[in-house]
Amino acid sequence: MKCPFCGYVESKVIDSRPTDEWSRIRRRRECLECGKRFTTYEIIESLPIVVVKKDKSREPFDRQKLLNGLLRACEKRPVSLDTLERAVDEIEAQIQNSLEREVPTTKIGEYVMEQLMRIDDVAYIRFASVYRQFKDIKSFHEAIRNLMDAEDKK
Repeated sequence: MKCPFCGYVESKVIDSRPTDEWSRIRRRRECLECGKRFTTYEIIESLPIVVVKKDKSREPFDRQKLLNGLLRACEKRPVSLDTLERAVDEIEAQIQNSLEREVPTTKIGEYVMEQLMRIDDVAYIRFASVYRQFKDIKSFHEAIRNLMDAEDKK
């Protein structure tokens, strides 16, 4: 790390701690040449994610859009905002960990359904009914059966 005072390129870390939201590391450094101290922040580099929609158009991944979809599915359900934000964190981590720069909406939809299945049964069915576009009662019944099978495995 280059010293902002004298330009020397070597320093030592004196103190290191996470920021309040744990998304960055704050490091207090001391220049090995002039002895002056300065602060740096270290963040995790994330790949820009592009979402490929059903019509093959592309748009940047929007975390807020994902959260809004979960909020709609969980409307009037006993699900806290913290729970939904953790679900968005997990979905975003799954997408980042896949190392794919372009992710189809179908894959994101599957991640959302996995999370909702764990969070709230009614929200899962609400989301699945829109996402899967049930055409008849048979496909709706199959989604409920899948949910019940998952409950039996718990």
